[in-house]
Amino acid sequence: MTSSKVKNIPLPADAARAASYARFIPREELSSFAAWDPGALGGGPKPSTTTARAAEAPKPDPAELLAAQLRAARQSGYQDGYRDGLVALEAFKQSFASQTTAQIGLLMQSITNEMSGLQQDMARTLAICATHLARQIVRTELTTEPARIAAVAHEALDTLLLSARHITLRVHPDDHALVAQGAAEVLDARGARLLSDSSMTRGGCLVESDIGVIDASIETRWRRAAAALGNDEPWDPLAPAPIDPLDPEVDA
Repeated sequence: MTSSKVKNIPLPADAARAASYARFIPREELSSFAAWDPGALGGGPKPSTTTARAAEAPKPDPAELLAAQLRAARQSGYQDGYRDGLVALEAFKQSFASQTTAQIGLLMQSITNEMSGLQQDMARTLAICATHLARQIVRTELTTEPARIAAVAHEALDTLLLSARHITLRVHPDDHALVAQGAAEVLDARGARLLSDSSMTRGGCLVESDIGVIDASIETRWRRAAAALGNDEPWDPLAPAPIDPLDPEVDA
């Protein structure tokens, strides 16, 4: 059996060179490339892609550019004005609240002062009215019930200590007989002398002893009663009666 051997016959030089130009070149082996331009065959400069695109881009319209700038400026001004308006509104609310609070505080203080003054005036007026009414009652009782002086003298003598000596009871001359009759027992028990004294106001008495004096005169008793009513008006038996504003005869 005959075997044949195939010898590798080298290709011609032109064929090897042609085969090398027909080889596929991967992208990774390319360092730089550009689009082919037929004008490059004439030896002219190759135009830049960026320059060509810039040359092809249309120029903006000045009117549209101005309108866009106006819209941007208007929007910015609106935002700034809105922000400044909110700040001014907040400051106004705080200032208004502070002023309103201060005014309300002053008003409440004024009302409090007015009410306090009104209460004082009412209390003073009430005390004066009560004092006038009490004076009228006392004068009426002295006129209609003069025998009450005996009870006053009895209380004055009972107030005096039992150790007192040399007791003297002074009363108005018109009350002498009433006291001598109404307080005879206590006068005898205390060994007191009963004297008429025209300087005494009717309805009152004065007890003198070796250890002190008990003033039960109308003036002293009235002063204590008026002080309890918040008034310092002295006793005046001739003072006019208070005018009643509800009395129909006042306007007549």
